Amino acid sequence: MQAWQVHENGEPSEVMRLEDVGRPVPGDGQVLLRVRAANINFPDALLCRGQYQVRPPLPFTPGVEICGETEDGRRVLANPALPHGGFAEYAVADARALLPAPDALDDAEAAALHIGYQTGWFALHRRAALQAGETLLVHAAAGGVGSAAVQLGKAAGATVVGVAGGAAKAAVARELGCDVVIDRRTEDVVAAVKEATGGRGADVVFDPVGGDAYAQSAKAVAFEGRIVVVGFAGGVIPSPALNHALVKNYSILGLHWGLYNTKNPELVRHCHEQLTALADRGAIRPLVSERVPLTAAAGAVQRVADGVTTGRIAVLPSLENGAAA
Repeated sequence: MQAWQVHENGEPSEVMRLEDVGRPVPGDGQVLLRVRAANINFPDALLCRGQYQVRPPLPFTPGVEICGETEDGRRVLANPALPHGGFAEYAVADARALLPAPDALDDAEAAALHIGYQTGWFALHRRAALQAGETLLVHAAAGGVGSAAVQLGKAAGATVVGVAGGAAKAAVARELGCDVVIDRRTEDVVAAVKEATGGRGADVVFDPVGGDAYAQSAKAVAFEGRIVVVGFAGGVIPSPALNHALVKNYSILGLHWGLYNTKNPELVRHCHEQLTALADRGAIRPLVSERVPLTAAAGAVQRVADGVTTGRIAVLPSLENGAAA
């Protein structure tokens, strides 16, 4: 089969190589899956760079999220077991962790429903207890995980304020359903949030960026608000001023979704049931901005790493002749 292999750490476009390799052999409790679609996540870039919390042995195949097909023909969502990741024609995954792909979504959309939407659901509902009528501020609202948070916030009955970088991404955030869109390149984010909320601030802040975005969050969060830290795509890990949290009475919450797979896997399944129900009634639908063939995966991962994409890019091994669909 064909698979992208990383033999040394570095930028995805430089270290990912498409090679002919043998199909992976499932271990105990694992299953072999034919990859129907693999969704590109920012952690795939971090894996290539050797900067992710998990460092698989070299060489490895990146790709942490797929819609695959079992040998008996079932369409499922899975997190492939590294080093046999999803940017390949076949991958392996833990049999107990397979989730049924929603019938309402095609392969690319289904692949994009897993990590980003689970992260959004756990952040907003499990950690921040978002309530209908509250104001939700989403940083990187046009990105993969941010777009999921926007849709989930709207589905929960919140007023959603989205922050995006540049006119094109602001337009995408608006199309996703944001009630208010702030272009961080041309507007003062804190002032715009205060204006949109009558001076009160945001009840819940969803922050996958860190750095300056977190500093803005602390200034824009409401009394008794909740800031959920879900990542540091901006590359800078902030050091919160805890005295500021004390004098303003807000909470700083961490969210590492992957821990639920080991600490409370039943909650992951419950979340998937909730997401499937939302997809079935059309309340959420992953934004897949590009569908590319397997041969184009390295360049697509690099674009995600560079922060120039919106929504999700899906890699479809079935696409032929190197042409995107």
